[in-house]
Amino acid sequence: MSNNATSAPRIVVGVDGSEPSKAALRLAVDQAELTGGVVDAIFAWELPSSWYGLAPPVDTKLADYQEQARKLLDRVIDEVIGPERTVEIHPRSAQGHAAAVLLDAAAGARLLVLGNRGHGGFAEALLGSVSQHCVQHAPCPVVVARGPRHHKP
Repeated sequence: MSNNATSAPRIVVGVDGSEPSKAALRLAVDQAELTGGVVDAIFAWELPSSWYGLAPPVDTKLADYQEQARKLLDRVIDEVIGPERTVEIHPRSAQGHAAAVLLDAAAGARLLVLGNRGHGGFAEALLGSVSQHCVQHAPCPVVVARGPRHHKP
């Protein structure tokens, strides 16, 4: 790692592919441009839970989930930011509950950026459970970005 990467302000952003997380990624990149920072784009994932006491099939490899998560993260970054990167972006997928993964990644960061809600939960919720938990427990300032509003017919 270069000296610049270790001394540049680090901005952590949670990305799950939802519209609010895409808005958070845009905001994180904009902030990194303003501050000369780098962006750690984090995609947290968990193994599918067992049903009725049955575990996931044994041939399912942890590396397969890790690879799929990383591909999704790379695809979202390309969609939102495009190929011309004005800041350094470090994509990382990590197994674990999203709030725990993001709080761990935010240790030593200048800023944590999140979407107001992800794919789970209720669409009407003002703030998702992961965002709410991170706002309350983050070791750094947190910015919560709202995705596009959807008007009801």
